[in-house]
Amino acid sequence: MFLCVQNNSFMIEAMDISITKTERSKLQDLSLENIPFGKYFTDHMLEADFINGAWTNVEIKPYQPLLFEPSLAALHYGQTIFEGMKAYKDQHGNAFIFRPYDNFHRFNTSAVRMNMPEIPEEIFIEGLRQLIELDKNWIPSKENHSIYIRPLMFATDMTLGVRPSDTYKFIIMLNPTGPYYGEPMKIAVEEKYTRAAPGGVGFAKNGGNYGGSMLAATIAKQNGYDQVLWTDAFEHKWLHEVGMMNVFFIINGIVVTPSLDDGCILVGVTRSSAITLLKEMGLTVEERKINIDELLEAYENGKFQEAFGTGTAATIAMIKELRYKDHVMQFDISKWKIAPALKKWIDDIREGRREDKYNWMWKV
Repeated sequence: MFLCVQNNSFMIEAMDISITKTERSKLQDLSLENIPFGKYFTDHMLEADFINGAWTNVEIKPYQPLLFEPSLAALHYGQTIFEGMKAYKDQHGNAFIFRPYDNFHRFNTSAVRMNMPEIPEEIFIEGLRQLIELDKNWIPSKENHSIYIRPLMFATDMTLGVRPSDTYKFIIMLNPTGPYYGEPMKIAVEEKYTRAAPGGVGFAKNGGNYGGSMLAATIAKQNGYDQVLWTDAFEHKWLHEVGMMNVFFIINGIVVTPSLDDGCILVGVTRSSAITLLKEMGLTVEERKINIDELLEAYENGKFQEAFGTGTAATIAMIKELRYKDHVMQFDISKWKIAPALKKWIDDIREGRREDKYNWMWKV
């Protein structure tokens, strides 16, 4: 059964989803004050199965372990994708999701690239709405806190063989969280390992991209840095993105961010929002190829003013140091104007303190 529902200027179909509520909320035993990212999950999750060419068994049920065989296709051949978005409470206690349709479309873009079935809007969006409505008390009311939303899909065939799976599982789970990066970051420019190359899967939010990035990130942390700034696969000079974030540089008053043209960079939802607001601030924003040598020259000439990352988990993360080979670029963040103002603007929109003129906040 489907009903048409008007929500924030979008028409969606209200799907008749089976709901089984937990008998006792885990929230009774947990404080949402300063809660860490990714450690605790809400009472319920959404689950659906792709069988015989169609999505079925759509249900919301208590958060619980999954049961599968060691031959699960996703474990062997990497057909797994996910998304990340956030839900917030405004000052009146209303729940809102930040730009869910953008994440929905990006999820299906990842699915197509990984040769997986697309998820219908009525399952992704309406299922998400009903899940958040059920667990909205888990959204912390504290500033810079939210519920992190993790939709994922993975192959579920129980036979070996290098081919696309015939069956898949789709899940949405919720994680209450505080700030992801509490302090400004130190970033090492990666010179050896590669995250993505043209024709690859860099633009898809698939598990392999993240698994392949961990060694370089671990080495960077051993050397005193928080993450790596990925570079191109051929010269290790052209800048891509930072860990799980897109990256921005302010050079001589102009905002520069690596372009998306070659498909090596994730199409960030927060990136898009940042570009919109930076332009509204009156700044010129250039989406183009940028070489590490350009940053070094700008730093030496005193024109490299600010550097920051953008992402769902981090929102706006200040970068206080960049290292490339023996060159160390350090910044006095206390003097910055643009990145802090951008962070406050986005946070204020998300938490209902500033007008949402672009209709980014989708009311549950």
